[in-house]
Amino acid sequence: MKENVLKDKSYVLAIEIVMLCKKLAMENKEYALFNQLLKSGTSIGANIREAEFAQSKADFINKMSISLKEAAETEYWIMLLRDTLYISADTSRKMLELVIEIIKILISTVKNSKNPSI
Repeated sequence: MKENVLKDKSYVLAIEIVMLCKKLAMENKEYALFNQLLKSGTSIGANIREAEFAQSKADFINKMSISLKEAAETEYWIMLLRDTLYISADTSRKMLELVIEIIKILISTVKNSKNPSI
């Protein structure tokens, strides 16, 4: 069940990030910064999807761990864009709440998956 919630939330976040980056591109904002957000923010869900078809428990943990790293990076880029005034606090708030939820679920998923009794 958690994986479905995780897939859904990561997909929603990816859509929000793509739309934000599209808007920033149309406004001729600094491409290098939001390109980093686009890469990390869309990678979260892609790795979660890959984990669905993991070849082993270790492969699953690895893909989910990569998603967790990408989520942490995404949080960083959102905060940086907010704090350098490329995006507003209101714009960043919803995305930060979502990415933090995703991080919490990923931490739990990775931790539980490492439990040898599972």
